[in-house]
Amino acid sequence: MNMSTGLNMFLSAVAWCIGGCFLVLAHPFAVAETPPLRVGVVGMVHGHVAGFLDAAGRRNDMKIVGIAESDTAVAGEYRRRFHLETIETYGSVEMMLQKQRPEAVVVFSNTFDHRSVVEICGRHGVHVMMEKPLAVSLEDARAIAKSAQEGHISVLVNYETTWYRNTRDLYVRVHQHGIGEIRKLVAHDGHRGPKEIGVGPEFLSWLTDAVLNGGGALMDFGCYGANLFTYLMDNKRPITVTAITQHLKPDVYPRVDDEATIILTYPHAQGIIQASWNWPAGRKDIEVYGASASACTIGKDLVRLRVGDEPEKEITSAPLDSPGDDPLSYLIAVVRSRIRPSGLSSLENNLIVSEILEAASQSAATGRTITLPPGLEGDAGR
Repeated sequence: MNMSTGLNMFLSAVAWCIGGCFLVLAHPFAVAETPPLRVGVVGMVHGHVAGFLDAAGRRNDMKIVGIAESDTAVAGEYRRRFHLETIETYGSVEMMLQKQRPEAVVVFSNTFDHRSVVEICGRHGVHVMMEKPLAVSLEDARAIAKSAQEGHISVLVNYETTWYRNTRDLYVRVHQHGIGEIRKLVAHDGHRGPKEIGVGPEFLSWLTDAVLNGGGALMDFGCYGANLFTYLMDNKRPITVTAITQHLKPDVYPRVDDEATIILTYPHAQGIIQASWNWPAGRKDIEVYGASASACTIGKDLVRLRVGDEPEKEITSAPLDSPGDDPLSYLIAVVRSRIRPSGLSSLENNLIVSEILEAASQSAATGRTITLPPGLEGDAGR
């Protein structure tokens, strides 16, 4: 056998080996596929549950294994609507966790119940993602943080604006010195009112209950601005909080405020949160004014940028990278230990949000500016 023939045989053997190895690797029994994340649904009285069920039903990396909802009529309606008849429904969170053993739960209860849900899940080592805000009070927020720490679980808070392209865009512009040091932040959040936009009766009943929701528009939409300001300010707490609430529609919302304005002061900046159930149309936008430029969000994807005295430019924000582009991908990545919770969804941010909201409620009730004691949020998870 000459050298050329031997070389050809060697290369053929190598090619066969490489091909065989790839064939083996591609064989379904040779690659361990990651099983879908086992998720339980806790509560169905929060209307955002419909969006979750729709999104989850179109994924193969997540599986709903159980539902905990004491209102059988509400649970039955969602089960029929989203073809979940085979999913067992339980009257308590404890029973659902014991029977189905989910890896994580998504919470669509009233806000008052967030604390008890996390306390139960902490005992079972089950991660939690809940709808905003974190809690009805700072006391409950601290108890949630304590349960998360003791149970070694992650607790995530889901805000719609977290997944907007322009939210991330603003953060990058602020931190890459495209705007300059922040001088003023203005957030506008809300809609015409929950009754006016036609939320379901089970949602409306607790959303307009001062105990179950912690308040009205101040809690429902004030949390958005507090969350975003805390994010943009790198978790710096404000020095003072001043708030005014009103009942512009007392015949519609007799038990809770429907209009709120919150003013936050920082060492070199001011933040203004305008939370309302009286806007003529729904909105969730934020304005950032820096030392050298300003940027304002439009919808989910656009930023209106103005540098100095130059004309404004409308810019389309870049797409978000996975898993930071939607809440379910983010939840899966956290539970699978691919990422650590940070930023807008994190407990650290949302403990500060709870502190701001509680101070705002106190300010509105007393007519006084509330000065925050230094370091308070750092004690919340201890």
